[in-house]
Amino acid sequence: MTARAAMEWALHPLDTKPFMTTPSLQRPGRAFGAALLFATAFAAQAQSSSASDPRGRWVTANGNLEVEVAPCGAALCGTVTKVLGNRSMAPGGGEMQAADKRPALGMTLLKDFAPVDAADPARPPTEWTGQIYNRENGKLYSCNMSVSTAGNAAGELMLHAYVGLPLFGKTQRWVRVASND
Repeated sequence: MTARAAMEWALHPLDTKPFMTTPSLQRPGRAFGAALLFATAFAAQAQSSSASDPRGRWVTANGNLEVEVAPCGAALCGTVTKVLGNRSMAPGGGEMQAADKRPALGMTLLKDFAPVDAADPARPPTEWTGQIYNRENGKLYSCNMSVSTAGNAAGELMLHAYVGLPLFGKTQRWVRVASND
């Protein structure tokens, strides 16, 4: 910026408005209207994509753990933030005997989840693929992840874990933790 341009943008000692204004800001109603339109469009975009956004806190299918799904590098990961119980995923749901003896708190259960169709940056992704760790047997599985609002308005995290082909897998439904806002 030249010295003259800087002086033109300088404020007059008795005035708080710059000498030079941009055409869109000369009429306050126009600037307010543009800001309102932008905010409305942004809120609509955030609302439509938040329903399918897996980021946030979820309670696992058996109700044992609260897991936070958040970015980790270029991917999404899920880390245990709270231990709620110790029930087995096996039929009958007795006490779980974990093959992995490490404490669950802080453990990463979901890792390297990347969008399946990231070709169109204007469209938010609706499905991710990565890996899910099962503490009960100590195994890592391939996994597809999506969010469904069909059964629950707050959303359910659909996790389809499999070995080899997705056709031979099992789907878990995790429930979103209610926000305290």
